[in-house]
Amino acid sequence: MTAEPAPLPTKARPPETLSELRALMVAIARGEAPITLGAKTREALGRILDLTGSPALLSITALAEVLEVNPSTLTRLARSLGYPGFPAFQQVLLTASMTAPGEFYSRQARAALAEGTSTQSRAVQLCRENQANIDRFVEHFDTEAFEAAVGLLMSAPRVAVYGIRQFHAIAAFLVYGLRMIRSDVALLDANSLGTAEGLAMLEKGDVLLAASCAPYSAPVVEVARVAREIGLSIVALTDRASSPLVESSRAAILVGHQSSFISNSIGAFTVAAECLINACAAARPDQARKALIDRDRMIERLGIEM
Repeated sequence: MTAEPAPLPTKARPPETLSELRALMVAIARGEAPITLGAKTREALGRILDLTGSPALLSITALAEVLEVNPSTLTRLARSLGYPGFPAFQQVLLTASMTAPGEFYSRQARAALAEGTSTQSRAVQLCRENQANIDRFVEHFDTEAFEAAVGLLMSAPRVAVYGIRQFHAIAAFLVYGLRMIRSDVALLDANSLGTAEGLAMLEKGDVLLAASCAPYSAPVVEVARVAREIGLSIVALTDRASSPLVESSRAAILVGHQSSFISNSIGAFTVAAECLINACAAARPDQARKALIDRDRMIERLGIEM
């Protein structure tokens, strides 16, 4: 997760921590850094930052194999970032524990699978992987980014949320939750009435919350880009600092989704959405309390719950 990047390291002092590397990655994506990287190199850096705790970081050859690039590419990347060579870059990457977040769960999953491929073992594996993704989300939690996102969502006159395919479910959930505490929150292109039409109804100062992860949905990336051009503030719910949504965003919440699910796993994204909704409620407690009381009264009046 990340918000507006921290002050960038100068050429004399390349990033000394993973947090500084992530801030620099975001600044590069937004064109705000004194460093420029090609698309493939940016993607490689984004993937490297997801490998915290991986044994692949111990060797330039092993890392290159994982990333499917030449070792010389990693050397050039390190020098582009201001390091004298790959070893200095590697040292920063190894400052984190070599035990990856959630490794216990992965070991448990492997043990379960070793006993066979039963329905239970597959379920255990997927559940443990989701737990590991949530662990990573917690370990890399960026308070500044989250608070920036909350500030934008709670101060904007109107909020639109956009996600397609699997992320349509996340978008709908965010709209449901945010509507519990504030009005003027809607799905963009609700009921397929038109993305362009919905975007045209928004004005400068409104917020678009865009959600997507690799492989990124091109329409979501394009809508976020155009929304920024017309003066909207973008909050991105995505996976990596190298995500194309980061470039358009003012605040980006990053969530891992590595798993054996047959498609992109959205378990950790759902948890992140819950955290975001709760944070928005906590930011305006009196407003949220009144809205929830009014909601409960209407539910009771309509006899919706038994």
